[in-house]
Amino acid sequence: MEPVNTGGIQGRGGRGRFPRGKSGNPAGKPKGARHKTSVVAETILDGESAALTRRCIEMALEGDAAAMRLVMERILAPRRERPLHFEMPPLRSLSDIALAHGRILEGLANGDILPTEASALAGILEAARKSLESEQLEARVQELEKLLVKPSSAA
Repeated sequence: MEPVNTGGIQGRGGRGRFPRGKSGNPAGKPKGARHKTSVVAETILDGESAALTRRCIEMALEGDAAAMRLVMERILAPRRERPLHFEMPPLRSLSDIALAHGRILEGLANGDILPTEASALAGILEAARKSLESEQLEARVQELEKLLVKPSSAA
C-alpha cells in the first residue's frame, strides 16, 4: 500500500483526513458570524420591509396563493413542541400501564393534552409495556429453568 499524500498539512491521518474533533482551522468560524450575502440583502431591504410586507398582504388579499402562503408562514410560526405537564403513575406493572392509558384518555377528553401528545404518550407506554413484559417473561423463564435443574441434580 502506498502512503497517501497529505499535501504537507500537519495533523492529518494516514488517509489525508483530520481525526475527529480536529480540523485544519482550530479557531473556526466565530460564533454569530453572518454570511456576507445575508448582510447585503438586509442592507438593500432596510427601510423597504414595511412597504414590501404591505404589498405582499395586498397580493394575498387579491387571491395570490403564493403570497397567501408567505403571509401565513410569517404570521403563524411553525409549531414547536412544548413541555407537557402530565402526571404519569409509576409504571411497575401492566395494570399501571392500563391506568396510565386511562389518564391519557381523560386528559385528551378534557382538552388538557392534544391528540399528537396523546399519541406520543401512548407510544411511550407501549415501549414501557414491552419492557415490562420482557422482564416478566425473563423471570418466568428463570423460574422454569430452576425447576428443571433441581430434579436432574437430585438424581
